Amino acid sequence: MNKRVVITGLGVVSSLGIGWQEFWDNLLQGKSGISPVASIDTTNHFTHNGGEVTHFDPRQFIAEEKINQYNRSSQFAVAAAALAKKDARLSESMLPTGRIGICIGTTTGSIQAIERINDKRLSHQDIERNLASQLPPHTTPAAVAREIGASGPNCMISTACAAGNYAIGYGFDLIRFGRAELVFAGGADPFSRISFTGFNQFSAVAPEKCQPFDKNRKGMMVAEGSGILVLEILEHALQRNAQVYAEILGYGLSCDAQHMTQPSVQGVARCMINAMHETGITAEQVDYISAHGTGTQANDKTESAAIQMVFGERYKSIPVSSIKSMLGHTMGAASAIEAIACALVVKHDIIPPTINFDTSDPECDLDCVPNKARKQRTTIVMNNSYAFGGNNASLILKKFTG
Repeated sequence: MNKRVVITGLGVVSSLGIGWQEFWDNLLQGKSGISPVASIDTTNHFTHNGGEVTHFDPRQFIAEEKINQYNRSSQFAVAAAALAKKDARLSESMLPTGRIGICIGTTTGSIQAIERINDKRLSHQDIERNLASQLPPHTTPAAVAREIGASGPNCMISTACAAGNYAIGYGFDLIRFGRAELVFAGGADPFSRISFTGFNQFSAVAPEKCQPFDKNRKGMMVAEGSGILVLEILEHALQRNAQVYAEILGYGLSCDAQHMTQPSVQGVARCMINAMHETGITAEQVDYISAHGTGTQANDKTESAAIQMVFGERYKSIPVSSIKSMLGHTMGAASAIEAIACALVVKHDIIPPTINFDTSDPECDLDCVPNKARKQRTTIVMNNSYAFGGNNASLILKKFTG
């Protein structure tokens, strides 16, 4: 339980770039990854924009003969894991494969395979074996394990849009409990017709841009991608002279136990309090909060009220930004990608902005780092994520100083 766990590798597949360097540079420049949706016909939808990954070629990461065995979510996860492995400078001989774990989170996972099978059934076409084998959600971490050669613990966590943080927390525990020495943890989700249609029917999607915490915010942006982090025992990381981005102090979980889609101020606040209690830090020590910040009226209002409840008089002075303003909402991958951003924040002491911010909202009167990145010393950061079903997870990272 006293093992220290650090982050030594980062892999990103997103609408803002493939690889953490391109992703990070675009974040700091306040670029938008939102574009007209190309993968589905949006003619009969209320909105037409989303955060699609438009320049992804799975052949750069997966052998040609295997590509059709993996759904898009699995392809994203395999690519992000390969990027994280390369970034961590891990060789095949560094750890026994039986001590390497895989923890992936998702919201919809194999949903594109479901859509394709349904389309084939409606048009009376045969369903290929490869397509049917893509259906189970656990095929994503299994695909990552297969490509990396990791025969340790392997799991998929499906706590919706908080799943990335849940997966990182579980991977953290696997190392602390001695069940793994290194874990590839994060999240992956694809763009899908079902998700885009569903959120449109909720009237939860903004027509043009995502504006978290802005008074005139009109909703979220459906997006896709993957974020995978290499988690490692500190001693092993030091032994092989690995670059350390940040140390994981711990996490907190809660369930609103109230409503399937409406967030609870008390539930969200309890999650942040649990995270601080678990890690032994105080509210005064948190230097930055990566907000869930979807851009919907209910979410941003609830999160703002919860932050005020937890941090008291300090709540206006803590930077609280939402990178969903640039990426869109990547569902189960969201908090994993945001955890990568948090690791880079404490590494480089730069906070990414909340773009598209025009008008202050008295009910969301946070310091949302509007429109422009900010240089600021950060030692401890909190990564918040909330999900349908009232699933909440807050991850705490710390600057690594040895």
